[in-house]
Amino acid sequence: MAQIHLEVVTPTGPVVSEEVDIVTAPGVGGEFGVLANHAPFLSTIKTGTLSYKKDKVTKYLMVSGGFSEVSNNKITFLVESAEFGQDINVERALRAKERAEKRLAQAQQSTEKINRVRAEAALQRAMARLRAAELVRH
Repeated sequence: MAQIHLEVVTPTGPVVSEEVDIVTAPGVGGEFGVLANHAPFLSTIKTGTLSYKKDKVTKYLMVSGGFSEVSNNKITFLVESAEFGQDINVERALRAKERAEKRLAQAQQSTEKINRVRAEAALQRAMARLRAAELVRH
C-alpha cells in the first residue's frame, strides 16, 4: 500500500514524522481522511482526535487548534498542542474537565464573554484528551 508522510509539529517541536497508510483529522468543517497521493489542500484543525494507521496499527493523538496542509504526498499539521492517547493522564484530564464545566457554569451567569470562551476551550481540550486516551484502551 502506498504511504503518505505525516508531520505533526507543535510550538515545542515535532511530535510525529513518519510514513503512514492513512490519516484522519478533526477539521473545522468536519473530520477528514487523507491517503497517499491526495490532492493538495489546506484545512483549519479544531481540538479533537487525530488518528493515523501504519502497518495495521492505529495511533491516536489529541490535537488542539491549528492548520494542516496536504502537498506532494505529505500532510503537515501545525497545532497548538499534541499528546499521544497512551501518554494522557486520565485522572488529570477528568479533573480538568470538571474544573472547566464549573467555570463554564459560572461564566453563563456572568457578562464576561472571555471567561466563557476560555472555559469552553478548556472543556474541549479535556474532552479530546479523554477521547484519545479511551480510543487507545479499546
